[in-house]
Amino acid sequence: MSVPKPMLSAVTTAGETAARYAAAADADRRLPKEVIDALVTAGFARCFVPERFGGEPARFTEVMNAVATMAEGCASAAWVSSLLSQGSRIAGYLPEKGRAEIWAEGAETLLVVALVAQGSARPVTGGWVLSGTWSYVSGVEFSDWALVLATPDGGGDARFFAVPRAAYTVVETWFSLGMRATGSHSLTLDEVFVPAHCSFPGWEMFQGRPADSEEPCHRVPLFAVNGLTFGAPILGSARAALKIAEAALRTPGGTPPKDSTRIGYARSAGEIDAAALLLNRVADLADRGRCEAGLLLRGSRDSTFAVDLLVAAVDRLFAGTGTGGQAETQPLQRIWRDVHTAGSHGVLRFEPAALRFTEPLLTAA
Repeated sequence: MSVPKPMLSAVTTAGETAARYAAAADADRRLPKEVIDALVTAGFARCFVPERFGGEPARFTEVMNAVATMAEGCASAAWVSSLLSQGSRIAGYLPEKGRAEIWAEGAETLLVVALVAQGSARPVTGGWVLSGTWSYVSGVEFSDWALVLATPDGGGDARFFAVPRAAYTVVETWFSLGMRATGSHSLTLDEVFVPAHCSFPGWEMFQGRPADSEEPCHRVPLFAVNGLTFGAPILGSARAALKIAEAALRTPGGTPPKDSTRIGYARSAGEIDAAALLLNRVADLADRGRCEAGLLLRGSRDSTFAVDLLVAAVDRLFAGTGTGGQAETQPLQRIWRDVHTAGSHGVLRFEPAALRFTEPLLTAA
């Protein structure tokens, strides 16, 4: 099912709202309530929620491009939007009773995710007891629920656990160069009981093999789409940088731009378009359920290579502004910082993707 047209309209409005607050959010290191309200209205929290819980199931292609639209206004807002949609998708792997509890008050529950296994999970009668600290949980400050990954005490497969906001404490640990307003702080749990219906084995999500869901989006392994989750905000940010450079070229009455500046703009524009084509191909394959091993490897290569193209494009555009572009009042320097911080995410590193992509060639008969 496609994202309804009203949502697409709301995404444009949300992006405009995020743009108005982008500089202030960067300085304050948090998204204001107005931006959070706008991205909720745009539907990012509900876009992967099953219809019976009030959701509006969406295609990966539509969500990715909606996130990119948000990023043209504010990269941090887009990052949070993307991860909130991912949180809703991951919550769909919970048992039916757990899903009903999370979405008891509607599909706009704000779910954040800690994808790195940390902390302690002790099995007890009826569920688990969790303790520990989970880092880099984007959007945790205004979350309603969190999904954290932990390995059970004594060993075994890592599991996801859904915990309500009242159960965890937020510890401010996110003080980065870029993506400042994502609020990617840490959350802490101290001997919190989690009932069995609020947990599921992590491999179900990583492999796209849900035990209790018929939704198409849950049949897609994480590896097929995690490059989109983190790459889409960079795509939109690069487009914003290109618009700034284009405006500079169009400035009338001044000194004509150098040929090298025009050539650099054209090359960056081509790199951004190429990256968009690659990311859309990855999203389209996920939408069609094409998750064969070879396509997964190519998709990881494509996503990471696309991000390399985007970072290079923004670097070139930023360098072309000279010293003036580095002023704190210039939005391009914020975009440059955001793109480099986002692009450093482990999921977006090209080298590991390249080695995985070529591994079958080395072992082929």
